[in-house]
Amino acid sequence: MEGAARYQVRIRVQGELAPTWSTVLADLAVAAEPGGTTLLSGRLADQAAVHGLLAAVRDLGLSLISVEAHAIPSSASGSGGS
Repeated sequence: MEGAARYQVRIRVQGELAPTWSTVLADLAVAAEPGGTTLLSGRLADQAAVHGLLAAVRDLGLSLISVEAHAIPSSASGSGGS
């Protein structure tokens, strides 16, 4: 798909997952947080990958707390700035 956006995602789930779950969850960073939640964060290739990750979360029986997915236009990869 030409010009497809990548996605920056942050997904919070109930329960504390070990970092080793990263390999099952699209190689995202897995960080346990205070209060018994886990934050999954990183970049995914496209919107289909975001949907695939959400399906994996569902299939594992994890309870979603929040989902943030922000498109990163392909033109943004070469831009500078602070």
